[in-house]
Amino acid sequence: MATSDPVYLRVVEDIRRQITDGSLPPGAPIPSRAQLTRKYQVGETAARHALRVLAGEGLIIGRVGSGHYVRERPDLTTLHRWRYLDHPAPFAADLQSQGRRVTWDWHSEPAEAGPDIARRLRLKETTPLTKTRYVYRADGRPLQLATSYEPLEFAAHSDEERRSLVARMYAHGIKITEVVESVHTRVPRPTESDALDLAAGVHVLHVERTHWAGDRPVETSDIVIPGDRFRVTYSMPI
Repeated sequence: MATSDPVYLRVVEDIRRQITDGSLPPGAPIPSRAQLTRKYQVGETAARHALRVLAGEGLIIGRVGSGHYVRERPDLTTLHRWRYLDHPAPFAADLQSQGRRVTWDWHSEPAEAGPDIARRLRLKETTPLTKTRYVYRADGRPLQLATSYEPLEFAAHSDEERRSLVARMYAHGIKITEVVESVHTRVPRPTESDALDLAAGVHVLHVERTHWAGDRPVETSDIVIPGDRFRVTYSMPI
């Protein structure tokens, strides 16, 4: 490490290495600020800042009156993105097939397309759409957020809410021919952290999904998944 680097980074790097290689396993206590100052020959401010950085990275958690500990790493659940596309809630169906109890809430409202959604659906920015927000929970714990956008002509009526999007489109004479997903990782927004009960430092997987009927996009969604709980898996038939 360059000598011009702040001294607290020496502490961060060493503790991060110990967590990564297993020398400090999940649940292990992290030395106190006083112990860090003695071990690494740094000041109180540097020790405090090092703990703050490690907590911000999601590597350690603080417990009031007890100190800091290596954060438990949950086992990753596999999400099969190509399965259950004919189910009203593919995410829920996939987890249910793995023995999880999944529930979800949704709320629909009218909205204008706006620049980004208009681009994705190839519509004018002022085009009226139906915007539906979903919150999925497994065993009571929030696990996924999703926001779907559809032209008003395709919006689900009360008697169609339990039908899949593929089935609803087919009822309108439209055959879904392709589902395209673009995935990236990002820092969660504060509302997403609260809704998903995310630990500090945990990023989310953002899936931009669009249903296509030939060369026409007929629905697009923004799906937000905790990055520390899932492994996203795709199948690409040849």
